[in-house]
Amino acid sequence: MAPTTKEAQRAELHKTIWRIANDMRGSVDGWDFKAYVLGMLFYRFISENLTAYISAGERNAGDPNFDYAEIGDREAEFGRKVTVEEKGFFILPSELFQNVRRRAANDANLNETLARVFKNIEGSAVGTDAEDDLKGLFDDLDVNSTKLGGTVAKRNEKLVSGTAARLGDRL
Repeated sequence: MAPTTKEAQRAELHKTIWRIANDMRGSVDGWDFKAYVLGMLFYRFISENLTAYISAGERNAGDPNFDYAEIGDREAEFGRKVTVEEKGFFILPSELFQNVRRRAANDANLNETLARVFKNIEGSAVGTDAEDDLKGLFDDLDVNSTKLGGTVAKRNEKLVSGTAARLGDRL
């Protein structure tokens, strides 16, 4: 059960960040650590925000059980243009934090998946008023950095056990 008070939520966030720091200790320096944590937190936030926004709209339109995170990407594409106009960006359901997180342990190319997702989020705003706001948003979150590990397998292990896993499980 998630903490309900602001103080309990803040304490849980502090514990989670400390666990991430321990998981990543020796892998990345302080600045890189901040980039990973803040980047993943932001990715989770915009994923949840977009899911809540689209789901609420569909529920208000008469589908009481609609959950954007559960629909297929092809179905979601029908609302891309309107969503970008209203929110400034678009994320496919398969690329939402919660769905990437759910598949993370079995994704041998998690670092490439995350890099593609970040590129797609930024790319969704190209040609819109939000383009400048999103351009380079995830540049500091280098999921292919050798600081995470010398091999793709080591990087993915660090990503699964580190920020993505902790932020998905604990917050």
